[in-house]
Amino acid sequence: MTVSETNVQAGSGNVFADLGLADAEAHIVKAELVTRIDAIVRQLGITQAEAARLLGLSQPDVSRLLRGDFREYSLERLLRLLTALGRDIDIVIRQPQSAGSGKLRIAASETV
Repeated sequence: MTVSETNVQAGSGNVFADLGLADAEAHIVKAELVTRIDAIVRQLGITQAEAARLLGLSQPDVSRLLRGDFREYSLERLLRLLTALGRDIDIVIRQPQSAGSGKLRIAASETV
C-alpha cells in the first residue's frame, strides 16, 4: 500500500462513538474510571489479588476489569471501587461551556 492509498480519518475523541456504539459517552467515562483504577493499583504496588480484596471482587474479575472488560460495571459501581481504593469523588453539575447538550467528563485533582 502506498501513502496515496492510505485513508486517514480524524477521530471524534471518543473511540466508542467512532465505532458507532450506543451509549458511547458513558463508555468513554467508564473507560476513564477503569484507567484511574488501574493507575491507583499500580501506584499502590499491589497485586491483583490484593486489589481484589480491597475492592470486594475476585482476582479474575479484577483482571477482566483492568483488561477493559467493564461493560457489566455501572458508573456507580466504578465510583464505589475508586472509593474502596481510598479516593474521594466529587460530582459537580454546572452550566455547559458551549451551546448544545451537556457532557460527561472525568477530571482529577491529582495524577491518579
